[in-house]
Amino acid sequence: MDYLLELGKQHAARNLARKMGVALPPALRRAKRPWRHTFLDDAAVAVRRGPDPACDQALARVLAPAGARVVWPEGEPLPEVFAFAAEGWARPVIRVASDAELELRGLVYDATGIASDDDLDGCYEFFHAAVSRLERCGRVVVLGRPTDGGDPYVDAARAGLEGFVRSLAKELGRKGSTANLLLIEPGAEARLDMPLRFFLSPNSAFVSGQPLLIDTRCAGSSEPPVYERSLVGKVALVTGASGGIGAATAEALAAEGATVVVLDRPGTESMASKLVRRIGGSLLLTDITDAAAPQYIRDTLVERHGGVDIVVHNAGITADKTLSRMSSEAWSAVLDVNLRAVHRTTDALLADGCLRDGGRLIVLSSVGGIAGNVGQTNYAASKAGLIGYARCLAQRLAPRGITVNAVAPGFIETRMTAKMPVAVREAARRLSSLKQGGLPVDVAAAITFLALPTSSGCTGRVLRVCGGALIGA
Repeated sequence: MDYLLELGKQHAARNLARKMGVALPPALRRAKRPWRHTFLDDAAVAVRRGPDPACDQALARVLAPAGARVVWPEGEPLPEVFAFAAEGWARPVIRVASDAELELRGLVYDATGIASDDDLDGCYEFFHAAVSRLERCGRVVVLGRPTDGGDPYVDAARAGLEGFVRSLAKELGRKGSTANLLLIEPGAEARLDMPLRFFLSPNSAFVSGQPLLIDTRCAGSSEPPVYERSLVGKVALVTGASGGIGAATAEALAAEGATVVVLDRPGTESMASKLVRRIGGSLLLTDITDAAAPQYIRDTLVERHGGVDIVVHNAGITADKTLSRMSSEAWSAVLDVNLRAVHRTTDALLADGCLRDGGRLIVLSSVGGIAGNVGQTNYAASKAGLIGYARCLAQRLAPRGITVNAVAPGFIETRMTAKMPVAVREAARRLSSLKQGGLPVDVAAAITFLALPTSSGCTGRVLRVCGGALIGA
């Protein structure tokens, strides 16, 4: 248990800590139910545009239908697309003076058109005036373009956005608020909807300071987007699913309508069976390191469900020792479970189309695989390997409409982290912008976002769920 976090939930304790100059971790606003179409609940979201903005249509298509009241400054022309969307959803745009004391749930800045260092000034001016009005657990989203090597001055301005957002995220964390950057390749604006909804929602409570690229290389669905129970009719496989992040992921996918196959090793029958009964899924027990396991998993999925649509490779182990003291058995065991089993199982699921077109493949990496960790050369190698695997496989599977992504958790409160020495655990909790560890539901929410049919614009990416950790990229 995080005693500082629990203490911070008490009004008297917060006031005393404030007088003493002690910052207690903020209680985060997390989603308490499956995805809802109107999750913003009539909240005020201020929108501003830099030069030559490209995302007016996408922003209007998301904000008013999601329940937001768009806030626009008095005296500035309101784009017709915003006015039309607001009227269509009976949520008139709020026109305010620049110094109005209106509390804001979100701030969105469209910087897709910036072309020079000077254009970054508009970003400063908007957030300098508005950030103090962001409510607790508010959301900041900046839209930009990826660097492309074409013009050094343009690329300098575009890259500057990432440093700006990462730093702003660290400033906002003390209030439980987040800031993230969506980099949209030209032509991918129509795929902005789900990423923008995710980063504005309580589902992204422990994702902060992250850039996420949206592109068009993966074939997408021509069906109208569905935002509630959008996984009905889909089959999902979650490995290592009997507890922790795996169980939370299975529950989240089931809540969106998926039929979830809970896979874990023999010996976990009790926990896994309880989960299966709770979510109405099915149980598959096997040791994923066994040579026969990949074919057994594939055959079972085909026999029971005709195939699979979503695969979450969550199973993983640790065997920590400094390299000079690490046995070859410890080295091999970690790589076999965390990396090699993923390769073998995925190969089997891709054979003969068991993983169906339009599917989703998600691997669980780790911030430790990005930043490294003392005593974890085996673990970091396996988790970094998964990132490279996802990036390469995404290219191969894009023509089939299959996305491949990695989710990299930071410090997450699980049974494994509860066994850490107290000092190490406390340091890990506080080394994030949000000054606390995440929960399994935070990782599950990110996985679910990437598993949705509307997330076809995200493939070959690494999404960190780390609370804006102060280590790593």
